[in-house]
Amino acid sequence: MYELFQFNRMNTLRNQILLGFMLVMLLVLVSVGFFTYGQVSELLRNNAEKHIQQTAVQATGKMDVLLHQMDTFTMQVATNASIQNLMAKEAGGTMLTFEERQVLQHEIRKQQAYVSGVQSIELYSNGFRVLFPLTDISLYNRVPNEWIREADRAAGQLVWFGIDPKAPNQITAIRRVRLIDQSFSNAGYLLVRIDKKYFELIDSNTSSDGKEEMGLIDGSGQIIASNFSADIPQDVLQQTDRKTIKMHGKSYIPIQKQLDAAGWRVLILTPAEYAAEGLSVLRTAIEVSVLVGGLLFLILTFILSTMITSPILKLIKAMRGAKYGSLKPLPASSSTLEINELNNTYNQMVAYLNELIEVVYEKEIIQSRTELKALQAQINPHFLFNTLEALYWALEDKDEEELAQIVVAMSGLFRYVINRADSDEWVTVADELEHAQRYLQIMEMRLIDRLKWQIEGSETFRGVPIPKLLIQPLIENAISHGVEQRIGQGSVVILMEETERPGYMRISVIDNGPGMTLDKVQSLYAAMKQGHVHDAKGTGVGISNVDRRLRLYYGEETEGLQIQSEPGMGTKMSFEIPIEYGGEGE
Repeated sequence: MYELFQFNRMNTLRNQILLGFMLVMLLVLVSVGFFTYGQVSELLRNNAEKHIQQTAVQATGKMDVLLHQMDTFTMQVATNASIQNLMAKEAGGTMLTFEERQVLQHEIRKQQAYVSGVQSIELYSNGFRVLFPLTDISLYNRVPNEWIREADRAAGQLVWFGIDPKAPNQITAIRRVRLIDQSFSNAGYLLVRIDKKYFELIDSNTSSDGKEEMGLIDGSGQIIASNFSADIPQDVLQQTDRKTIKMHGKSYIPIQKQLDAAGWRVLILTPAEYAAEGLSVLRTAIEVSVLVGGLLFLILTFILSTMITSPILKLIKAMRGAKYGSLKPLPASSSTLEINELNNTYNQMVAYLNELIEVVYEKEIIQSRTELKALQAQINPHFLFNTLEALYWALEDKDEEELAQIVVAMSGLFRYVINRADSDEWVTVADELEHAQRYLQIMEMRLIDRLKWQIEGSETFRGVPIPKLLIQPLIENAISHGVEQRIGQGSVVILMEETERPGYMRISVIDNGPGMTLDKVQSLYAAMKQGHVHDAKGTGVGISNVDRRLRLYYGEETEGLQIQSEPGMGTKMSFEIPIEYGGEGE
């Protein structure tokens, strides 16, 4: 209670204006701050990415030049005239002599003098026999078979295989030697090994301020050359489309460039904090701006809210005296148009309330007298039941057994309708049928032999809960509009049956009266929708009340009262209800 009281004291108009304005202003400042921060940070990131891309282009350009240089060198060796003639002789089936292999060595050494980085050059025949250097090692013993097949598929193009498994500091490449004068037929293989230092990425020509880490990765994910500061996980070395990667507790932005000539990649890892440089200063500037702006607006809002609410507080003080009975008009206390309008409205209200006090006082006196007369005019239901009981015993004494039973039925009928509390609005089907049976006994006596009735259905349905007085109005309607309108004996059947829907039952009241046309049935539906259909005498709950109560109690669980009738074929009124429904839980 104390907390609620404190909240009510704080929940003033001035505080609401102050809080509302502050929330709006803070929302504006925060939105502008977020927008500015997002735009500027995006600009900084774009600039950093452009720098990284420029570095990647430079590194890729350098690698392309080195690869092209090596491709040109091996092409010159493979197309050298002396080498072509000697390889053609070997390909023709004549093995080269030792002196001819020395000529090969001389030509290759001469070509190798014009290029740096080449560790060794080897020539092999189509039969994989070594021609240079002057050894007896077969090509099969130098490289894997898959490399040889890949060189065959390349059709004379230089094929790069990355790091040599037998020499980790060397890079291996193979190309087929093709004879120009013999329609480019295959003559053997040229195997070249290059020092890894030949592919160094960082030098004086590559723009890098030391923040990026670069590496040259071959097709199998092995590092050929790099300046990585630590071991790189294998999943990072593989091709990846991730915008950021986390490695050794730090976040990096990966940039990859493909080298089409060799199938290798240049991988550049830039610390994410490098791309975010300057964001901390920007964030601090925005936070200070928001705080200063919020403080200034708080002061201005406080002054404005005080100017608005001060006259209203004076008016509230004056109006509080009204609850103690001092309903007196107030003079204007402000030059503000709205406040003066409040004063005028209050003065008009005071005058009107003074008039109402007199009118209400007189009405209360009249109402008290009326209620007293109404209480005096009420009939005690017990008086009616006691009277019927006395009549029953008088008829019993005179051996009027049939009349006595009718009196008992009437007494039960009245007790069912009148003597139940509102909490007993739900009954069972058995209670409803018992009430209907009493009503039919009375009607049977009135109509003598013109009425025949029966109740059909399984006993299992008698325990189903149902709102009171749903069946008897339908029976009353069947007798009034069916049996009484028929010449001869009429019948009324109350039928309980299971429906096609599991968990539901149907209660029908069927008569063999004259029936109704389709237009009459449609008009009854329309009248029920408007709530204007009553029983034969125009009193009682009526069938429209039955339909309305069905929809009220069951909602979507029922379709309301259904009418089936044809001229000369009688009428059937029925409704479906769920078997497990109603009671005190509803």
